[in-house]
Amino acid sequence: MHLRKSALPLALLFTTLANAQSDRRPPATPLIAHDPYFSVWSFTDKLTDESTKHWTGHSQPLDSLVRVDGKSFRIMGNSPREVPAMEQTGTELTPTHTRYHFAGGGVAIDLTFFTPAFLDDLDLLSRPATYLTWTAHSTDGQPHQVSAFLNANAEMATSFSGQPVTYARQQTGNMTVLSVGTQSQNVLNRSGDDLKIDWGYFHIAVPTAAGAKTTLSGRTAQGFAKDGMLAGADDIDGPAPNTKAATEMAVAIPFGSVSVQPVSKTVIVSYTETFSMEVLNTRVRPWWQRDGKPVSDMLEEALRDYDKLDARGNAFDAKLVADLTKTAGEHYAWLCTLSYRQSIAAHKLVAGPDGQPMLFAKENFSNGDTATVDVFYPSAPIFLFFNPRLLHAQVLPILEYAAMPNRWRFPFAPHDLGRYPLANGQDYGGGEKTEEDQMPVEESGNMILLVDALARLEPNGDGVKLAEKYWPQLTQWAQYLHEHGLDPEKQLTTDDFAGHVTHNANLSLKAIDALAAYADLSKLLHHDAEAKKYNTDAHEYAKKWMEMDREGDHYKLAFDSPNTWSQKYNLVWDKLLGYDLFPKSVRDSELTFYKTKLNIYGLPLDSRKDYTKLDWELWTATLADDSATFNTLVDPLYKWSNETTSRVPMTDWYDTKTGKQSGFQARSVVGGLFIKALADKPLADKYRSLAK
Repeated sequence: MHLRKSALPLALLFTTLANAQSDRRPPATPLIAHDPYFSVWSFTDKLTDESTKHWTGHSQPLDSLVRVDGKSFRIMGNSPREVPAMEQTGTELTPTHTRYHFAGGGVAIDLTFFTPAFLDDLDLLSRPATYLTWTAHSTDGQPHQVSAFLNANAEMATSFSGQPVTYARQQTGNMTVLSVGTQSQNVLNRSGDDLKIDWGYFHIAVPTAAGAKTTLSGRTAQGFAKDGMLAGADDIDGPAPNTKAATEMAVAIPFGSVSVQPVSKTVIVSYTETFSMEVLNTRVRPWWQRDGKPVSDMLEEALRDYDKLDARGNAFDAKLVADLTKTAGEHYAWLCTLSYRQSIAAHKLVAGPDGQPMLFAKENFSNGDTATVDVFYPSAPIFLFFNPRLLHAQVLPILEYAAMPNRWRFPFAPHDLGRYPLANGQDYGGGEKTEEDQMPVEESGNMILLVDALARLEPNGDGVKLAEKYWPQLTQWAQYLHEHGLDPEKQLTTDDFAGHVTHNANLSLKAIDALAAYADLSKLLHHDAEAKKYNTDAHEYAKKWMEMDREGDHYKLAFDSPNTWSQKYNLVWDKLLGYDLFPKSVRDSELTFYKTKLNIYGLPLDSRKDYTKLDWELWTATLADDSATFNTLVDPLYKWSNETTSRVPMTDWYDTKTGKQSGFQARSVVGGLFIKALADKPLADKYRSLAK
C-alpha cells in the first residue's frame, strides 16, 4: 500500500493536467488544510522559493529534499540554501490534491499533498490527516538511486518562538510516529485572530513498510544533504526554550533503484489537540474523537484507508471539476477549486455538549470571531450543495444561544458566539450588553433564510424539525424584520467595513426575502394564518421596495441616496428558493447596469469605493439567467485570481482596479462561490444524495 508502483500513464496524466493549468496561478496554494490551526500553505509559485507558512503568514517550515545518485536537491522550502533547488516543471491543484512536479538528475519527482476533505462524510472530514507522497521515475531510461527527506520543527505546535516543547517517538502497529508539542499544554488558553495553536501535538507518521530512518535531532537537512544520513542518536535533553526548539523531526526514505516504473512513498502529517473549543463554557472534542478514540487508532485507520481514499479523491476531483465546468464554465470551476479546501479549513467540526455535530467557522483576519452568522451565511452554498447537515451544525449553536433567556435578551439574532476557539457568548459590537453596533436586520434575515433553506434541502425533515424546535426565536426575528426590515434605520450590514448605512436597499432585500422564508416555514409547520400574512406582506414589501429604490435604469444603494448603486446580491434567494417576490426585470435591469461598472478585476461592491467582495460577486453573477452575462461578471474574477499581487490564501475583499487585497484572507466565505452550482438543481441534488 505504501510502496506503490504506479502505472506510467498515471504520471503522464498528472503531467497533462499540470500543463492544462499552466496559465493558472493560485494566489497561494493549500498544502495542509484542515482547520484554522492546522493549515499550511505555500505563498509562492515555486515550492522552493520560501518556507511554508500557516495561513496567517507565520512560518511553519516543512522542508523536503531528494537525493539522486548521491546529489541532493531541494523540492520544498528554501533551506538549506546551499542545496540547489530541483527544477519545478509544473503544478496541479484540484479540490483535494496539490501536486508539484520536479525534474533533475535524470529523474522526475512528484510531491503530492492529499487531504480527504469529503463533505459527505463527517468522520473523514474531521480526521486530521494529510498524506504527503513522493513519486519518482527515471526520465532517461537509466536506473537511479533515489531517496527523499522531510523535516519539521517546533513551529508546527507553538504560537510564538521560544516556547518550551517536548518531542516524542512512538510506535503503533504499523508506523513510527514523531511528535512535538509545548511542555505546558495549556489547553484552550487564549482566543483571538492572528494566532497559532500551542496545545496538542503535531505528528509525522511513517509507515514501517516504507523502510525509513527517523531522528529527533538538529541540522537534519544539512546531514541528509551531505551524505543521505540522519543522526544516529535523538536529542534527549528535555524541554528548554530556544535550545530544545532547535531539534527537528526528520524522516529519510529510501526508494532504492528507480527506473521508468514510478515508485511512491507516503507519510502522514497530523495534528491532535484533545479539546478543540469551548461551547457555552463546555469544553468539546473534535468530531473524530467524540467517543475517545486514541490518536494511534486514528493514524492506523488513516494508513489503512490511504489507497482507497486517494483513488476516491482523484475520482471526486475529476468529476466535480467536470460538473462545475459543464454547469458554468472552466473559469468558474477554477474559482471553486481555489475555494474548496480553503473554505473547509476555516472551520472546526466538533461534538457538541449533547454529542451532536457542531461546525464553527473562524473569521480569519476579521477579528477572529466564531459562529459568526454573517460569515456562515455567505459560506452556506458549499454546504447546501454537498451536505446540508453541516450547515445545520453551524446554525444550531446560534439557535441554542438565542434560546437562553438569561444570556440573549434582544429581539433580533446574535452576531457570533465569541472569539475562536472560545464560543462562550457574543463578542462583536455591544455583545450581550447593548444594541450598539449590532446587525439586527442582517443576522435575523440570515438565520431565517438559512433555516428555510435547510427545511427545503436537509434530508429526513431535520431542517423542519430544527425550525419547529426554535420557532419562538424565528418568530421573534420575523416580527422584528416585519417592523424594521423594509426601510432599515442606521444599521451595520455584513459589509461592516463600509460603515453604517441608513435605508440600505440591499439590506431591505434580505429582510423581504426572509419574511417570505418565514412564510414558507410557517406553511411547512402548518401555521397557516402566519404563512398567509407573511407571504402577502413580503410581496407587498417587494412592490414598495421597487417604488422606493428605482432610479432610472437601476436601483440605488439606499432609498434616500440618489446617483448611487450597489450589488443586490441578496436577491439571489428569491431566485434560488422560488419566493417569486420580484419580477425578472429587476434582476435584468441591475445586471445590465452592472456591466457598465465593471473594472479590470471585477464589479465594485457599490458606488462608494473600487473594492469588492468575491463571494458577493458570484452571488450577483448568479442572478443572470444566461451564460453570457454570467461569464461577463465572472471572467474578471478568474483574471484577478491569476494576477493579484497579494500572495496570500485567497482574500475575499480586494480592489477591482489594482487587484490588491483590501483585507481578510483564508476565510470560509469563499464557499459562497458554490452558489452557482447550488442553482443547478439536478447537479446539487446529485451531490447532496451522496451525503451520509
